[in-house]
Amino acid sequence: MSNSQSPSRRAVLSAAAAATTFLFAPCAIAGSIPQKSVKYQTEPNNGHQCSGCKLFIPGATADANGTCKSVAGDITPNGWCVLFSAKT
Repeated sequence: MSNSQSPSRRAVLSAAAAATTFLFAPCAIAGSIPQKSVKYQTEPNNGHQCSGCKLFIPGATADANGTCKSVAGDITPNGWCVLFSAKT
């Protein structure tokens, strides 16, 4: 087998570094998508609101702000964004 057919050590290490960067990139971390990117709003949209979304993590009380598994920052139970996915 010639050298031109097998990957070089540099190529293998470069690919591993790229994969590691992808896996641990900030956007891969839960709750890290900026609110603006998903058009988050503090009002419901057509009857859909965060408290009815499977990504919503409720606050200490039913009226308290919570968090989201995907979106960064405080999330109001009455809010909405384009990632809305109804609880089943």
